[in-house]
Amino acid sequence: MKSILIVEDDRRIAQNISRGLMEEGYQTEVAYEGYNGRDLALNKPFDLIILDINLPGLNGYEICRNVRAEKPYVPIIMLTALGEIEDKVEGLERGADDYLVKPFDFRELNARIAACFRRVDFLDKALNDEVLRIANLEINISTKQVRRDNTLIELTAREFALLEYLVRNRGRVVSKMDLAEKVWSLNFDPGTNVVEVYINYLRKKIDRDFEPKLIHTRAGMGYLLKAE
Repeated sequence: MKSILIVEDDRRIAQNISRGLMEEGYQTEVAYEGYNGRDLALNKPFDLIILDINLPGLNGYEICRNVRAEKPYVPIIMLTALGEIEDKVEGLERGADDYLVKPFDFRELNARIAACFRRVDFLDKALNDEVLRIANLEINISTKQVRRDNTLIELTAREFALLEYLVRNRGRVVSKMDLAEKVWSLNFDPGTNVVEVYINYLRKKIDRDFEPKLIHTRAGMGYLLKAE
């Protein structure tokens, strides 16, 4: 049975979410305050975390940052009344996998949780000694090491997931919508530039100082990983 931590200071919302998830077959635990939520998230083996932003004690952004530093692959869904694009981007850049604005339909939350678990299952199946290669780029799926021309390149967990997906789909144009869904488990929001931001991060790390260039933009369509 998968376990989910809910960090939400509104007790009515937290209990409604907990009750609904238990009816779906999940095990839940609730924290109503930021520091307690962070300690639970870091010290107990939850499969997913639902995290409000405006919390007493410690806000959700800081909790997300702390959890990502220790548990880079635990899915985090941010749940908040804040709906501005800047708030969404900040949450995603702190390491959240998805972002849901209150008020919301429980069915949507449940669907997004399921999407996060599908992504985790996909990554778990890939965790073996498989090495992916294209041109002089090498990605070790087991050790999470990336090398280009035998030079070790440090990537964040999100950058690695994005690069892995591009390499597995090399030679094919991948849309921003596809990347948002598969790498971030997001319903694509045309107002956010998180995909472009992370593509730019990757280009600086794996393409800028190397030849041949691998990441190519196809205007109006998406991105293509190919040795040209």
